Amino acid sequence: MHYSKLGKLLASSALVAAVMTTATQADDLSDAIAKDYSYLEPLFVHFHQNPELSYVETKTAARLAAELTSLGFTVTAGVGGTGIVAMMENGDGPQVLVRADMDGLPVKEDSGVAYPSSATQTNINGIEMPVMHACGHDMHMTSLVGTARRLVAMRDQWSGTLMLIGQPAEERIGGAKAMVEDKLYDRFGRPDYALALHVAAGEPAGTIIYGSGLTYSSSDSVNIRVYGVGTHGASPHLGNDPIVLASQIVGALQTLVSREISPLEAGVVTVGSFHAGRKHNIISDHADLQLTVRSNDEAVREKLLQGIKRIAENMGRVAGLPEDKLPKVDLSVEATPTTYNDEALAARLGEAFVRAFGKDGTAPAIQRGMGAEDFPYFTNVEPPVPGFYFAVGGTAQADLDAEKDGGPRIAGHHSPFFKIEPEPSIKAGVRAMTLAVLELMPKK
Repeated sequence: MHYSKLGKLLASSALVAAVMTTATQADDLSDAIAKDYSYLEPLFVHFHQNPELSYVETKTAARLAAELTSLGFTVTAGVGGTGIVAMMENGDGPQVLVRADMDGLPVKEDSGVAYPSSATQTNINGIEMPVMHACGHDMHMTSLVGTARRLVAMRDQWSGTLMLIGQPAEERIGGAKAMVEDKLYDRFGRPDYALALHVAAGEPAGTIIYGSGLTYSSSDSVNIRVYGVGTHGASPHLGNDPIVLASQIVGALQTLVSREISPLEAGVVTVGSFHAGRKHNIISDHADLQLTVRSNDEAVREKLLQGIKRIAENMGRVAGLPEDKLPKVDLSVEATPTTYNDEALAARLGEAFVRAFGKDGTAPAIQRGMGAEDFPYFTNVEPPVPGFYFAVGGTAQADLDAEKDGGPRIAGHHSPFFKIEPEPSIKAGVRAMTLAVLELMPKK
């Protein structure tokens, strides 16, 4: 036999052996996760029934910290507010960050599940409101604990440092930034990779969905205070009506996307809140607008933001307001850039997912809206940290089939009707994240 043919045969045999080893490892991991689900299920129900709002996730953070401490992690609380950092060193190797967000939403649950939230809580502005995990962060935290439990049990199969993050205030796109600004990487080390997952309603439960490059849009929350001159509603000529002016601003803002952004580029400018006045016959002295702005490109993002400021201020001039009473635009309320998956990392982990879940158990990520994430604050540093963000389907196939046949629509995220199938979602999330870490931290 020629040595070249022998080399090819050995290489082929090595490849087959590697694939078989991965498959065996994945099967063993699936069995272990299935056995562990009796522990994870009540933990998920606890998180679901006890949600907390952004920046006040104190009890949630304490429970997550206790879970990770019990596994042998060194846990630090109070990072960036209520954030927690759990560290475990296991020999030489890369440091991998795995993040789960912790906050719920100010939504009253009406999902019909057997374990609903009836919680209420006072938010950071002192307003009491209902709270619900209407975006799946309960699943994210449970998957983080499940992943931690598997990796502790498999310490002989990986080498390096685990950095597990319980992040506050993702819903207000400020928690990741707060943790980084609290010297996260100076205190705990800069990771070599950063990973996160999100459960996805409307996708088949247990399916792993991933892509390369653009993953989520940017998001900016903008406040506009429109000033006027108050007067009696029957004598509008004696004042300057801020409701009329604010309405004109709302209409003019729609031209930003339709007439200033290329039709080939994506952008959204939505006025989600318009508050003014207290009585039928009184013209108020101000009106308040709250906007959300989305884009897939930083240049488009900047053009939209500056366009909002230009339109609002100049509409004030059109209305005859003095310079010191022009509409005040605050562009710094809440903001996060676009989320990009590192291409090399996405290719590497994508291959690992296909080996473990098969082509039928994975799907390409397709942008169907302009949702946003604050995960890039962990990756958009100097030098950048390669990041990878993937989704786990959360809806039963029977519900998807029923919707397709004209049945009830699947409730989206942030809806009071939002729900997921926890068992297949959590099992797949734990399995995928554990495999991703093992891929990045092989035992030397």
